[in-house]
Amino acid sequence: MNNQDQIPRPAPIVDESSQPFFDAAADAVLLLQRCNLCQAYLWPLREVCTECLSTDLSWAPATGNGSVHSFVIMHRLFHPAFQEDVPYNLTVVELDEGPRVTSIIKGISNEEIKVGMRVSANWHDVNGTPLLHFEAS
Repeated sequence: MNNQDQIPRPAPIVDESSQPFFDAAADAVLLLQRCNLCQAYLWPLREVCTECLSTDLSWAPATGNGSVHSFVIMHRLFHPAFQEDVPYNLTVVELDEGPRVTSIIKGISNEEIKVGMRVSANWHDVNGTPLLHFEAS
């Protein structure tokens, strides 16, 4: 497939509730929701704290650091735009702030990924939208 035949990669639809996350991501900052009552960090986007049920939530910067909690190597193609990526990893990262985030690890081979390894958040662009991925730290 040549460049003009490439299928565009799908990107998230940024809406009013997710806009602060993507605005910060454009500056390479990972924002998480945080409960103003119990101080728990939340992921994914919520309307109610999963720890204390408060609705008093705000956005707070996170370190972006964490550890691999689990991962799987995907060998099946689910979207033609990702043909060149197969096989790819799908990784659950437990952030130092507590939440677990599902993403990918870039910059190392799939064979190098280990449960417990330290990773750091980074960003890549998909059709003008910054997307979160992790790299070994």
